[in-house]
Amino acid sequence: MSVVKSSLSVEQEKKLLSLFGHVRLHLLYKASVHGYMNLAFHSRCDGQGPTILVAYNKAGFVYGGYISKDYAQTGQAINDDKAFLYSITDQREKPLRVSSTDGQNGFTDGFYGLNVGVLWFLNNNTATVEIVAGNSYTFEAEEMHGNDLQLTECEVYRVEDLEGLLETPWRKIDWEGYGYDRLMDYIKNYKPEVKSVVQPRVLLVGPVGAGKSSFFNSINSVFKGHVTGQANTGSVGTSLTTQFRTYSIKAEQGGKALPLVLCDTMGLEEGPSAGLDTDDITSILKGHVQDRYQVIQPVHWPGLKDTIHCVVYVLDACKVTLVSAKMVDKLAAIRKGINKLGVPQLVLLTKVDEACPLVREDLTNIYLSHYIERMTREVSVCLGVSQSCVLPVKNYSREFELDIHTDILLLTAVVQMLRYTDDYFDGIYLAGDQKSE
Repeated sequence: MSVVKSSLSVEQEKKLLSLFGHVRLHLLYKASVHGYMNLAFHSRCDGQGPTILVAYNKAGFVYGGYISKDYAQTGQAINDDKAFLYSITDQREKPLRVSSTDGQNGFTDGFYGLNVGVLWFLNNNTATVEIVAGNSYTFEAEEMHGNDLQLTECEVYRVEDLEGLLETPWRKIDWEGYGYDRLMDYIKNYKPEVKSVVQPRVLLVGPVGAGKSSFFNSINSVFKGHVTGQANTGSVGTSLTTQFRTYSIKAEQGGKALPLVLCDTMGLEEGPSAGLDTDDITSILKGHVQDRYQVIQPVHWPGLKDTIHCVVYVLDACKVTLVSAKMVDKLAAIRKGINKLGVPQLVLLTKVDEACPLVREDLTNIYLSHYIERMTREVSVCLGVSQSCVLPVKNYSREFELDIHTDILLLTAVVQMLRYTDDYFDGIYLAGDQKSE
């Protein structure tokens, strides 16, 4: 399934966001993809909290309304003093905003229609808007929608409150150049706890499109000194990684390999037999699967150097709140199996710049962001790990040049991975295997 994209232009989105404080918009429903049907709307938008309707017409208007309460199909008129209608056109510098005249009658929480006040969308399951009699919202039709009630598109977004910035960071990080140097030195000079392991192996696991391969490319870029693309990445809706891959990273062009191997797998999918499954992961953890093999039956007798020493779940920060129950169950089953083997686990929270506009403006806001802190808490609860195990990062995806703040986040994540492999080595006892001096 391909990624559903917003029809808002950059300028239209800016105008829409100007109606709020610090929020981000998450697309829930798109009529041209999901259908101009009330059932399709309700299946994706009920119980989602504050939402904003965005309708488009041939007259060039982008208009709709905001409600602060859930759609729940109660059949009742809902009082919502925060609800409003709005209209955006290229001809107006600022959006038109219309609140309810009585401050209460926000919308009708019905079974048949997507509505705010007197505007009812998806009329008779079609791309049309109906004006329902009522006086709670007062506006001129020409100003609101240009007298064009035929839609070219209709979208609904969840409005997520970012809550601004904290006064003090919820996690300390050294953003200066010497912080970068210290991280680089730690990684380059790291020495595993046991003699038989030269390069600890870290397994990346996560849903399709979460950014596993991009993370390797990003780490590789930091040490190469320029943006690279060795591992296949993209947004095609299915996993671009079809084999088990192991990636070693060199400290610089032609230099010595780092004491770390990143292992990439095909993406997790919801179905019990779709994508990577728990048996595949068990085989990988035990070192039975070699580089470039499809994930199949054990192929060799492994040593400690072949096993996995740390597992890292990779999740998209933009989709944390949309992870399905089936995916949560699959992750729980995987985590249970990994726990039995005593392998430490971390979480990478990717695409933080896309998830929070305040972080997109300035990456050093990441540990000042209420929203990102809340996401890390939700992930820790969802996966059953400590919040300290959740590491927000930004991968290189559209840049040509490196950025020191992006590098520092990425290197911090690698340092934590190496520290967790030390925990693994501390916790095992293997006859004949001794710790490095």
